[in-house]
Amino acid sequence: MTGRKKVLASLLTTVLSVGLLAGCGSNQANDSATNGNAGNGAKDEKVTLRMIESLTSPKRTALLQAMITKFKAENPNIDVDLVSPPFDQADNKIRTMLGSNEQIDVIEVRDLNVAEFVNNGYIEPLDTYTGQWSDFATVSSISKSVGSVGGKLYFIPNGLYERQMFYRADWFKEKGLTPPTTWQELYETGKKLTDPAKNRFGFSFRGGAGSNSTTDALVLAYNGDNVNLEDSMFTKSGATIFSTPEAKTAMDLYMKIYKEASPPDSINWGFQEQVQAFTSGVTGILLQDPDVIQSLQEKMEKDTWATAPLPMGPNGKSLLAAGGAGWGIGANSEHKDAAWKLVSFLSSPAENTAFSKDYGLIPIHTSASEDEFFQSGPYKTLLDMSNKPDIFVNFKPPFEYPGTGQWGQVVMESGQALLLGQAKLDDTLKKWNDFWVDQKEKVKK
Repeated sequence: MTGRKKVLASLLTTVLSVGLLAGCGSNQANDSATNGNAGNGAKDEKVTLRMIESLTSPKRTALLQAMITKFKAENPNIDVDLVSPPFDQADNKIRTMLGSNEQIDVIEVRDLNVAEFVNNGYIEPLDTYTGQWSDFATVSSISKSVGSVGGKLYFIPNGLYERQMFYRADWFKEKGLTPPTTWQELYETGKKLTDPAKNRFGFSFRGGAGSNSTTDALVLAYNGDNVNLEDSMFTKSGATIFSTPEAKTAMDLYMKIYKEASPPDSINWGFQEQVQAFTSGVTGILLQDPDVIQSLQEKMEKDTWATAPLPMGPNGKSLLAAGGAGWGIGANSEHKDAAWKLVSFLSSPAENTAFSKDYGLIPIHTSASEDEFFQSGPYKTLLDMSNKPDIFVNFKPPFEYPGTGQWGQVVMESGQALLLGQAKLDDTLKKWNDFWVDQKEKVKK
């Protein structure tokens, strides 16, 4: 078993099974004294931090504002101006602001764009700060890995995302079906659930923004043991995962899932539409991260839905990864020490665990809890998968490649052309192969 697989095997088991440390926020006073310096809001000088979030939603923004209010009460000389762009515009707005050298002190950095921000010199390494932060000892290894590039840490995740299956338990019961365990079964089950006359479809397909979450998962699962887990867009032989016969088989299935088990307009769906179709009773199977759980709980009857592990490929393996976004410090910030005080406050065990529970994420601290909240119900599937690391195999996403942030757009545009019959499968796979070959060459240079 590789070291990375061992880490994943213990990540959720540890995070979700170790009791919440008594007084887990008790180190904040000491950390504040250690990390605050004059001229950065630590003593008499009043400063205002400009903070921007990326994964914006009304509920999430309200949670952040409440945390900021607590922080300001403890740090009266530091004000915080939270900028909350619309979700679908946020990343581009952040890029524009950083590219024009606007002052941003605390930035929500994503695993998808951290390498891009580092290469452009937009964000500050945090290693000097974390070396003096007592709570850093309980930040999980996966959380540290997600926020790192080139051996340096650039953001502290505000929670971890890990995909699982959600399915309409009532539909399955009606038809005497069990949750699919493989991608092939997902296709077959999806066809059985599909009845266009009733506006029912088996799969909540995502062909718009973020569609690479499905294509990547399928191609990785079909390549299985041949994937280089430390460089996941490539096989152990050095070829890209999109250059293999298994990739073509996987994408043939992908097209069948869309054409025979998904709503026709789902070719344009992003996250919101995909989830809405499931909660409103249009689709029967959804693959998503745990941040959708609260939305399902609010909009659906308790016994109408349930969770199951991610589907496996033909060799009995499902490749998965924990990802996330989190708080970094702008390289041009004039108040870096005060910014770190805010980052360390938001990232403390007490605040991060509360935020994770309120928003539906996996906490970043191994001291998080042996809490019934995480031990049962829809979160239990995540723990079950982590306890079977030889089946649900962890891989390292290609976060350190500069083009990772553009990969989703490439897949969306070429994938839609493929599904509409405007491009051939061989040509599409060649385009994806060439993208990652080019990325590898750029890293070598």
